[in-house]
Amino acid sequence: MTDVSTGSTPGSGSGFLDYAPAPESTSVLHLKQSYGLFINGEFTEGHGTPFQTISPATEERIAEIANANSADVDAAVAAARRAYERSWSTLSGADRGKYLFRIARLVQERARELAVAESLDNGKPIKESRDVDVPLVAAWFFYYAGWADKLDYAGLGPAPRALGVAAQVIPWNFPLLMLAWKIAPALAAGNTVVLKPAETTPLSALIFAEILQQAELPAGVVNIITGAGDTGEALVNHPDVNKVAFTGSTAVGRAIAKSTAGSGKKLTLELGGKAANIVFDDAPIDQAIEGIVNGIFFNQGHVCCAGSRLLVQENVHDEVVERLKERLSTLRLGDPLDKNTDIGAINSREQLERIRELSDIGEREGAERWTAPCVIPEKGFWFAPTIFTNVSTSSTIAREEIFGPVLSVLTFRTPAEAVAKANNTPYGLSAGIWSDKGSRILAVADQLRAGVIWANTFNRFDPASPFGGYKESGYGREGGRQGLAAYLESAGWSAR
Repeated sequence: MTDVSTGSTPGSGSGFLDYAPAPESTSVLHLKQSYGLFINGEFTEGHGTPFQTISPATEERIAEIANANSADVDAAVAAARRAYERSWSTLSGADRGKYLFRIARLVQERARELAVAESLDNGKPIKESRDVDVPLVAAWFFYYAGWADKLDYAGLGPAPRALGVAAQVIPWNFPLLMLAWKIAPALAAGNTVVLKPAETTPLSALIFAEILQQAELPAGVVNIITGAGDTGEALVNHPDVNKVAFTGSTAVGRAIAKSTAGSGKKLTLELGGKAANIVFDDAPIDQAIEGIVNGIFFNQGHVCCAGSRLLVQENVHDEVVERLKERLSTLRLGDPLDKNTDIGAINSREQLERIRELSDIGEREGAERWTAPCVIPEKGFWFAPTIFTNVSTSSTIAREEIFGPVLSVLTFRTPAEAVAKANNTPYGLSAGIWSDKGSRILAVADQLRAGVIWANTFNRFDPASPFGGYKESGYGREGGRQGLAAYLESAGWSAR
């Protein structure tokens, strides 16, 4: 792995393939010293105690962020209700689609700015923000802009109705992308929105609020309030909310399901995961190695559907592990804004401590730990890519979601054993299968209890494809027609 202080690769000698620093400029960002709440089309001061958002790579302050209390939540929901009744629900689908198209184009125009803000605030490598996150954000708005005047074909019969006001709470691992996953279908269906980003990554959502102003979206259609868990709790439990969409931990999702039960609110939960990435002995090994790396070390493993359990057929285990170690030794850990960086910073000190704790538990329980050689910067929150072998299905690291760059390797002999081990988890969000035989892939996929299954690839997303899980990974789908239907009801039926 790259020595981030010099840019050299340990043991490379000549330095022939060394990378010079290539930092993305922050001059494209025009950040404010402080940000308020975005309510009714304008930024307003919050009534809670403001907090700081920092760069996880340097621990330096970025901006002061307003903190919404219950009165601010009331104001945001009231603004969304007024906008729904007086403007947004009266627009034709074609007119709503025009606003979504406009937002998509503005996201593209400000793509570089958004990518830099995302990497600065979140810690992910700029090449991931630039090449994956922001393009997908634009794609999501373009896709649902096309759906806005075609709701009759969403599968709910003729003239389906919007639900009303949607409360949306998003996580810190993909702040802008999760925003798009939630806001785009809600607006296309005719709902208005109150969205709360995670307290550690509010920056890109607040820049997105500026885009909404630039797009001249009617006031109150989208409201963005910032704060910690109590702000989100007040929002999802607000009596004038018709729909709740949450992405985050299983524990919080379970609490939301309990608190909204019997309220008539429609609920979508996209929660944790412990995905199995299954590699058979006939898999294309070179391709599989890249898929394994992308599956767990993309975004520092801060991915709910990360392939954190690697199931390798026993007769190719040693080869796969050795080649995986060789590949990880070439990854570069360091400045998220450097275009050469592969592994960025862990999002927060709290998350870093959890990764360390679970990794230590893995060692104590007998798993063999290998960590890619690299220099850890003195400031910031960092964790080197780590592999655990000799892991059993009962190991803590094979059962609990670590949400970091840590891979647990298990073995299997037969397809039946692979399926049994893959399904031996309380989660059911995603899985991957690597094999040269299409018949084997289809047969195994049919037996896996996971919402999304990738074949000879991993972590690929498309706005037309529904995403979601089973069991403790939540319920409901985001993306595709199914994601749109989550914000609609049949004309002859009302939940409330």
